[in-house]
Amino acid sequence: MERPADPRARRLFGGSARALGDLAANPFRADRDRIVSSPFFARLAGVTQVISPGGSGLLVHNRLTHSLKVAQVARAIAERLTADPRYRDLLDALGGCDPDVVEAAALAHDLGHPPFGHLGEQVLDRLARQRLGLPDGFEGNAQSYRIVTSTEIRGAATTGLDLTAAVRAAMLKYPWTRLDHPDPHPRHLVPPPRGAAAPADDPASGSVKFGAYRTELADLRQAREPFVGRIADWQQTVEASVMDTADDIAYAIHDVEDFYRVGVLQQGAVSAELMAWQREVGQFRAMTDAALGGTARRPGTAIERLRRQLRRKDGWISDDEAFAAAVEHVRAELVDGLLAAPFDGSVEAEQCVARFSARWTARLVDAITVVAEPSVRSGHVLLAGAQWHEVQVLKFVHHRFVLARPDLALHQRGQGRLLATLVEALLSWILDPAEEARLPRRLHDLVELAEAELHPRTPQRDAKARGRAIVDFVASLTDGQAVALLDALSGRSGALWTDAFVL
Repeated sequence: MERPADPRARRLFGGSARALGDLAANPFRADRDRIVSSPFFARLAGVTQVISPGGSGLLVHNRLTHSLKVAQVARAIAERLTADPRYRDLLDALGGCDPDVVEAAALAHDLGHPPFGHLGEQVLDRLARQRLGLPDGFEGNAQSYRIVTSTEIRGAATTGLDLTAAVRAAMLKYPWTRLDHPDPHPRHLVPPPRGAAAPADDPASGSVKFGAYRTELADLRQAREPFVGRIADWQQTVEASVMDTADDIAYAIHDVEDFYRVGVLQQGAVSAELMAWQREVGQFRAMTDAALGGTARRPGTAIERLRRQLRRKDGWISDDEAFAAAVEHVRAELVDGLLAAPFDGSVEAEQCVARFSARWTARLVDAITVVAEPSVRSGHVLLAGAQWHEVQVLKFVHHRFVLARPDLALHQRGQGRLLATLVEALLSWILDPAEEARLPRRLHDLVELAEAELHPRTPQRDAKARGRAIVDFVASLTDGQAVALLDALSGRSGALWTDAFVL
């Protein structure tokens, strides 16, 4: 008697048969191979993680090296959890935890990130909603899901990578749409899940973060079918939760590495902030929020604001003693450890970075637990309390001493203006009836795809299809391609035949 098909292995277009090009018999391993074979994956080598990889050589992570490290950490977590007899029955009850599924999802999770990273994501969202009339706007996670289900070509008759349900579900860090799925929408929960809240200045716009556009809602539903009744409609699958936690770990560690290497992260500034708070913690805790906000330049105030923010938003896990211990641990490891000597490119300096990264990665991976009934703001897989606080402090160091720098802001404002100008130039081109036959073939295909997704045919539908096609097109560029394409459209490039971009 033939065994029933595993619903987790069901592919988007039905069945679970191997396709031309699949080398692995295991369907989840085949998914991993399909993802790494995709040009969208290779493209990530040219996409910003925090600063553009164009002028930084091998010193800083790009989206490709970030994705590889997330996959490494995610697989290590999954293998540890599945080997632990304490969690075996719970993992099965929640829908499963397969290391191949986790690894594939981790490799795919950033496929949709546009040029210039999170800055590009914010700019494209604003342009998509306000200029192009797309209610769903743009979101990097939703774009990743769109790529594997719609815009990536595999074979002559299908779109997308035709991944299994388990891998697609594991990509969904935020398993809801921007506005209306599931019902009731998670942004109305009190408190809402991480990412589900609407922005305070535009509550009608829907969730800040979401996993799929409405055009991919049927795909999302099908991916989540094997988990119905096992986890809440708005909750991550266990495999998505592993991937999300691994993303947090990798981000917290390697961004500190990057900016130590390029000389941006300085011992003196970080030390002054952390040690001032430790010396005067009683004074800081006694200050009102208004008084704290009026002393922004005083060392220690920024870390105190972080403590209060964590208490407000994550009271389910935030703890003052654990926070103080995390500050001390980061101070000892980072200030007195990694940052004690400037990075000089020597073998000794590289070994110091490697030891720091390995020590922290092992510490965090070993602190992973699984819970049956997590907080609304957590997945089923999470860090233990002490290590959760340490990750928050590491991320604070990155935000306070890198992202808040005026020189980075200057650079990013230029990148935002570039993307806005590029979108306007492409819109003008696509609206020119005399140029229809000479549109880039890829852009023409994306218009046809968007038109097929939107019905019935109306002028509003046609305008939205053009808008979505432009967003898909721009989001598929590397940083360098975006710059080169705008140079050509602006008449600044003298190179007619170039491989900087392919039209």
